[in-house]
Amino acid sequence: MLTSRLPTLDDIEGKTVPAGFPRVIDSHVHVFPEGIFKAVRRWFDENAWHIRYQLSTSEVFDFLLSHGVGHLIALQYAHAPGIAADLNGYLARKCRQYPDRVTGLATVFPGEKNAGTILQEAFDAGLNGLKLHAHVQCFDINADDTRRVFDVCQSNNKPVVIHFGKEPKSPVYRCDPYTLCGADKLARVLADFPGLKVCVPHLGFSETREYKTLIEKYDNLWLDTTMALTDYFHIQERIGLREYRIDRIMYGSDFPNIPYAWDRELKWLQDSRLSDDELDMILNKNAADFFDLHG
Repeated sequence: MLTSRLPTLDDIEGKTVPAGFPRVIDSHVHVFPEGIFKAVRRWFDENAWHIRYQLSTSEVFDFLLSHGVGHLIALQYAHAPGIAADLNGYLARKCRQYPDRVTGLATVFPGEKNAGTILQEAFDAGLNGLKLHAHVQCFDINADDTRRVFDVCQSNNKPVVIHFGKEPKSPVYRCDPYTLCGADKLARVLADFPGLKVCVPHLGFSETREYKTLIEKYDNLWLDTTMALTDYFHIQERIGLREYRIDRIMYGSDFPNIPYAWDRELKWLQDSRLSDDELDMILNKNAADFFDLHG
């Protein structure tokens, strides 16, 4: 699905979140130290689209907060072994500069030495969950090394956000997401770790039907909407959020690594004819429950 020179859209961006919205929690915001951020932008330029927002971590936080987003969930992922501890330290320091406004998630590289210790140290430093990306990190979700990481999360009552839908697939990934990923593989984790809260981004793209079924079956599974509501990718299944288990859907933007206006998905939600209560769940309450932001 990912190919080079996908379009970057010049759609008009709003100055703030749509009028009448409840508090907005953006559950999917990407940040990295500047060197890695530059490498990510180069990768997207060569293999996907030109990222519209070329911002540093602090600029990402300041942009969204100044545009009316109430709370941010900051995500990162270690693309290689040996860097997770430094990434976690970086994000923990950044989040302390934005108390009660930004929640950071840790990362590990599944299978690396001392992954469990690295993760525990990140939780002790204030990070509030784990982000994994199967397409980039190329791990078996049911391998013993991965399950040990899930044990650490479950014992600390920390959630996991894991990119595990089969799309968007790129020919330059060093592994085939269609082989590694799949709703059936995740179902085993959900059954074996009933105390582990798991979020799959992009509504599980390209298995939206399968993930729609899974959230009905498993109370410990959530989905986020990232890029699935923007009419950018062709998604075979029509997305009707009222047909989903609405208490398990969270809004996420994928900012800043997007090819269109920051609020494109918020405008979709504004026009969706969802009720005020449904919008409050998707934009606010579900993420507050998942990331334990009520304290």
